[in-house]
Amino acid sequence: MLKAPGSLAELTPEFMTVALGQRFPGAIVERVETGAVGNGTNRRTTLRLFYRKGAGPDSAFVKIQGRLFNRLALVALRAWQAEALLAGSGVDLPLEHPDFFAAATDRSRFGSLVVMEDITARGGRANDATTALTVSEVADGLAGLARLHAAFWDRPLPSSLRFLEPWRLGRVWAPVSRASLAHGLRRLRRSGRPELIPRQVDSANLERQFRASAYLAQLGPRTVLHGDPHPGNTYSLPGERIGFYDWQLVRTGDWCHDVGYFLAGSLGVEDRRAHEQDLLKGYLQALRSGGVPPPRFDSAWERYRSTPAFGLATWLHTYSAGSFQPESVSLATVERFSAAYSDLETHQSDVAREAPRRRVA
Repeated sequence: MLKAPGSLAELTPEFMTVALGQRFPGAIVERVETGAVGNGTNRRTTLRLFYRKGAGPDSAFVKIQGRLFNRLALVALRAWQAEALLAGSGVDLPLEHPDFFAAATDRSRFGSLVVMEDITARGGRANDATTALTVSEVADGLAGLARLHAAFWDRPLPSSLRFLEPWRLGRVWAPVSRASLAHGLRRLRRSGRPELIPRQVDSANLERQFRASAYLAQLGPRTVLHGDPHPGNTYSLPGERIGFYDWQLVRTGDWCHDVGYFLAGSLGVEDRRAHEQDLLKGYLQALRSGGVPPPRFDSAWERYRSTPAFGLATWLHTYSAGSFQPESVSLATVERFSAAYSDLETHQSDVAREAPRRRVA
């Protein structure tokens, strides 16, 4: 695997020639033009590519490591190189996602690089949480997740994916997590949005439910999870089709993590209330079509009810930090998970019953 560059400036024609060489042998890059740079958890941009010899993509989307604080956060999540390892694995992911062209890591500074398809060349449009997905888009995304889950359901991983780990949120980070949630809740109150806090929630019980969510995501038949399928990690294609990118939190675990996080985090509140049961049934049917005997609906529904605790805590952490996502995105996502937490009575679900066992020692 290549060594990840230290900055976007190092994506020279020479570097890109080597990076693209395996997928596009004979292509020699003559010039690289860098587009607008986005700074979030990672730095990302679109490159326009011009060739002196051979042929390759006219453009590519690139992600490299972000600021030190963000890299350390990914290290804490054991996620700093996961997407690069996935991109370099060569494993077929049976759902809509950008084609991977190249990947690189640099363990000495927790650096990573992924070069992938520019999905706008196929009419793709990046999504974010300020605009909810449609019911048809969510149904298509759930069908894609079902194909992914069915392909790896309760079976040994191929050797190239054995770097994948189950979700774990240990007690060592619990005091930091609780302080972050408390700060996020205070920010909501000061911002004039206290209605976004379910009445059953405080930083202590939500932190325990957050860790209990990771525990529950290890139960049942394990499969490969996208791990972070919120709207900002999806793109829309013509025909209300949905693709998934940003695989840096790829994990193994129980299906309900992906399904609950994607469904409750992507739909507007009223659409979720009206369609979530039918969408969950559609996902279960898609599992069956993929050759997997699905869970019974009543047990699947109980697992789904538990998932808003993880989404709500995750986005309160994001809102608390203030540097990972724009405030408008964080607030829109917190609003959806908060409503789901209340509507589904998550405080009385499996995650709440498990939470007392996740207490800080």
